[in-house]
Amino acid sequence: MDTSGAPAPSSDDTTRDDTTARSAGAGSTRDRSTPTDTTDRTTRAGTGDRSAGTSERGARRGVRDRRTGRADAGDRSTDVGDTGHRGGPARASRRRRTLLLLLALTAVTSAAALVLVLLSWAPEPPAPARPLTVAEADRLAAVRVTNLRDLRAGVRVTAGEGAARTELVGWVDWSRPLLYLDVGGPGAGGDRGLLQSAGPVLVVRPDPTAVPTPAAPPLVPPTDRWRLRHLTPGTSLASVLDLLLGLAADRPDPVVNGGDARWVAQETAAAGPLDVLQASLAAATPTAASTAAGATTTAAGHGSARYWLDRDGRLHKLVTRLPGVGPVTVLLDRIDRPTLHPVDALGGRPGLPRALTEAEQRRWDALPARLRGQGGATLTLTAPVGVDTNLRGAGWLSWTARTAYVAIADLGVPDRRTLLHRDATGLHRADVPADAGGGGTAETPGRPPFPVPSGGWRTTRSARDDLDLLVVAAVAAADPAARRDAPVRVREGLVDGRTVDVVEFRTGAARLRHWIDRDGLLRRVELRTGPGAWAQLDLAPAVVPRLAPPPRAAGRPRGAR
Repeated sequence: MDTSGAPAPSSDDTTRDDTTARSAGAGSTRDRSTPTDTTDRTTRAGTGDRSAGTSERGARRGVRDRRTGRADAGDRSTDVGDTGHRGGPARASRRRRTLLLLLALTAVTSAAALVLVLLSWAPEPPAPARPLTVAEADRLAAVRVTNLRDLRAGVRVTAGEGAARTELVGWVDWSRPLLYLDVGGPGAGGDRGLLQSAGPVLVVRPDPTAVPTPAAPPLVPPTDRWRLRHLTPGTSLASVLDLLLGLAADRPDPVVNGGDARWVAQETAAAGPLDVLQASLAAATPTAASTAAGATTTAAGHGSARYWLDRDGRLHKLVTRLPGVGPVTVLLDRIDRPTLHPVDALGGRPGLPRALTEAEQRRWDALPARLRGQGGATLTLTAPVGVDTNLRGAGWLSWTARTAYVAIADLGVPDRRTLLHRDATGLHRADVPADAGGGGTAETPGRPPFPVPSGGWRTTRSARDDLDLLVVAAVAAADPAARRDAPVRVREGLVDGRTVDVVEFRTGAARLRHWIDRDGLLRRVELRTGPGAWAQLDLAPAVVPRLAPPPRAAGRPRGAR
């Protein structure tokens, strides 16, 4: 096409064309930039994915680090925080070490200062001894009266030294007077065992197998194996017993202030403050050991003693020396003070003597007939009849035949027996070996042999000693003509589980007791022996054999045993 004839474009058309061209160019430019924008988005998306992956990996490392206790090393802020956390325990540890070091230094310094103080400290000197004040002199003078007023106390005594030391534990009752002690210690020897003394009478229950250290005796004493004991005045045990019983009196002792009586010290004990006073040992009255031997005591009135007294004048401790004994320490327990029960050999527990009631009087009047109707009984004898003579026996008694037959053992002669036969013709005795006299032991002999052996009998018409009196009294209980003074009920007792009334009376010069149960049967006959102890003949109803008189017993009576 020939364009030369075409009209020439106007300026406006040219302008529009340029504008269109630029617009087209701009459109082309936008079209070319599209891939670039896509690439940019892809790049940004990849960067985001990498950031997300990095964060996920960091999270996983954080989990692993928390499990293992390690901080996340990929996070700088976490590193800084963890570094600060690790520094906290280190600083606390340093503070603890510093504090412990300071405490140790303080302790060492305090110990050094204490040692220096102890090395340089001297105890305050005790107050010097001085004369007694008036109040102290009055308390000391009233010590024995206070003991008598308090009736009894627990006691622990140590007498002597070393291998000769004797220890006694138990109680003293100054109101009776009565001692109940367990004797021990290395120097006790044959005295080891239980001991009771009432006034001039001393009985012991030896126990050679007991442990050396004594203990408080049982409140209810055993009933068997008690025996009368003689103590030589001046011996260790005799002097100590006299000292204990001599700590009571019914009037104050003269104490001259300004003499040898001195205040020595003050001590504190469980009972409170105690004043230690020194004075002469008060003179005691004759007691168990000395009276039994017919001599006066030598256990008191020698040398000086120290008394530990409380504010009320009660004695808690006494320290002295006794001739032939050595140092003696007496400790008194003013709280442990039970009622003591004397054993049967000392008369048993005390009662309140009174006249018989109507029922008791009827049983007493009917006793002879009741015994004759009963017929007889087996008998067991326990008789402390001399200073050192302790008898045990077993046999039979017939009230219908008025006869008794007993085998008797002396604890001092265990291999011999004395056969005692009592009938209407008198009292007959024969000494035989233990095997021929019923056997058994000295403490529990067997009944006498049957039939009655012949030969060796000696006869007396009347009772010569306490043993004869006891057997005769038991047989005469069935005799209504036997002379008896007005009976007195002493107390209630118990024999083989049966309640009895203990009735005391006199017949001639003999002091007797009958133990009668509520059925009117005689269960025991007691006799007060020469030394002041009580002998017992226990009876148990039984069928007894015919007790014929001994052969050739009608010979000339002889007074010798």
